[in-house]
Amino acid sequence: MRNIPTITRNLLIINVLAYLATVVLGTIGIDLNNLFGLHFFLARDFQFWQLITYMFMHGGLMHIAMNMFMLWMFGMVMENVWGPRKFLLYYMVSGIGAGFCQELAQYASYVADGLAAYDYVNIGGMRMLMDTYLNQWTTVGASGAIYAVLLAFGMTFPNERMFIIPIPVPVKAKWIVIGSVAVELFSAIGTSSDGVAHLAHLGGMLFGFILIKYWQKHPYSGYGDFGVGKGQQFFDRMKNSWENRARRGSGRFGQTNTHGNGSGWQSNTTSGSQQRPESDWDYNARKQREQEQIDRILDKIRKSGYDSLTKDEKQQLFDSSRK
Repeated sequence: MRNIPTITRNLLIINVLAYLATVVLGTIGIDLNNLFGLHFFLARDFQFWQLITYMFMHGGLMHIAMNMFMLWMFGMVMENVWGPRKFLLYYMVSGIGAGFCQELAQYASYVADGLAAYDYVNIGGMRMLMDTYLNQWTTVGASGAIYAVLLAFGMTFPNERMFIIPIPVPVKAKWIVIGSVAVELFSAIGTSSDGVAHLAHLGGMLFGFILIKYWQKHPYSGYGDFGVGKGQQFFDRMKNSWENRARRGSGRFGQTNTHGNGSGWQSNTTSGSQQRPESDWDYNARKQREQEQIDRILDKIRKSGYDSLTKDEKQQLFDSSRK
């Protein structure tokens, strides 16, 4: 848990505690899902704050287990890239957007079925008041925000290969995202009573996509570390690290190598053979060229995003961060 970034860790903890509270209080007749879940906006129990609280409620052990696994898997990466404030903003906006889309979907169903004209509905041979029936249209779960995090990972690292059970070969992240959209869209059209809010999943991805595109077009929008689409704060920390190493290395310029012959040249031997020496001047010139190349790559990320880098530029950035 110490290695999990702050926001991702706290989201995991809050969701798990909320689920445990739901289970425990349910034994004494208190239904937290009914209180904090997102009701249809025409139902009597609907409250605006449920657009936030519903994200921390879950309908069962497998429901929360799958959502928290995906949050841990992809949330850690995106929070490290974006920083905590930007990641939290993205998560909450996507989750609220998912709830909003679910409300629209429910309203479309309400209008299409002409429910406004009836006072009662017959379900399984039982007559139920329309008000009671609508109040059962409740949405819970973090899936909308989680699917948005998956989308962010796929857009940031589209060619990252991953194993997805039961597929025996690795699949690129971009194809996983596209496949997820296709499955959710097909499920939303083809099934109407499976108990899964497919349009909420798609809604979360839609709001996440819009937010990412906004950040890409407005890299300096005045929101601090929200501003750069690929994590300005993250790459600034990397750049500072490289610059500090470069400054430490510059101390070699003009010094005499105490392990050499006193002439300012380095002498390295391997297996008794003399290698070509590198002067302090050549060493500092090489380090300066490397630093200039890294600065150019970082500037390219700020202007066009991480995805604009070539394969060689990404590899160079990765290699430099490990030195």
